[in-house]
Amino acid sequence: MKRTVDSAIRSVKTVAECPRLTKFSLHAPKTVEVEFDNGSAYNLSAEYLRIYSPAVDSKIRSIGGEKVISGRRHVGIMSAEPVGNYGVRLLFDDLHKTGIFTWDYFYHLGSNKFSLMRNYIRTLKKHGLSRDPPRKK
Repeated sequence: MKRTVDSAIRSVKTVAECPRLTKFSLHAPKTVEVEFDNGSAYNLSAEYLRIYSPAVDSKIRSIGGEKVISGRRHVGIMSAEPVGNYGVRLLFDDLHKTGIFTWDYFYHLGSNKFSLMRNYIRTLKKHGLSRDPPRKK
């Protein structure tokens, strides 16, 4: 019985783990390309990575309890700095640099890209905001 339980725990743990990153390429200023050992490959735009940065940022507006970043359609990535053997810190041209993107987080963003972006655009519309930066007066 113990062997069956241990085997079941191992298989559940294996299923829950993300695939191993096999390639990371920064195509500055607009995209990051990531590939994983399960064959998944994703091109993630600078805008998408900026709005889903895992860091707390002063440029986030809280509207009705929702955190919303707007006006980042044309943001660029200036550099990627390795953090240990588990991720990178991206420096964006709006000077945001506090988010550490782990390999697992890149996999999450890639595998959920369309639903996350759709939800983001819906949230912007709901609050009357735009992906485009505000016009200078």
